[in-house]
Amino acid sequence: MPAERRNVLGGVLQPCSKDPMTGFFRDGCCRTGRGDVGVHVVCAMVTEDFLAFSKSRGNDLSTPRPEFDFPGLKPGDRWCLCASRWRDALLAGMAPPVVLEATHESALEFLDLVDLRAHAYHA
Repeated sequence: MPAERRNVLGGVLQPCSKDPMTGFFRDGCCRTGRGDVGVHVVCAMVTEDFLAFSKSRGNDLSTPRPEFDFPGLKPGDRWCLCASRWRDALLAGMAPPVVLEATHESALEFLDLVDLRAHAYHA
């Protein structure tokens, strides 16, 4: 039986979103595994600014792509982002808020907890 998945705060990893259904494995959780070269482990509340930033970098997250089981995102949706894309957005001043309880601990291999906390989403 696999060990319990942990979040960046050391607690049990919480689901990010089931509507839209997110996660590399489309199970609602920001976890990674074999085949996930993007490391989709950051649960973010996407913003209009972030969506525009991502599109400007060649990753259009607003347009639905049914062939990839991708609904297209709108501001306010929660989505599992690649750790490197969130870092790029951070450096550009466009980082969306992060749901820390739903962000996988492996994000800490790429990102600083101080930065994640500074962008924490508070309901």
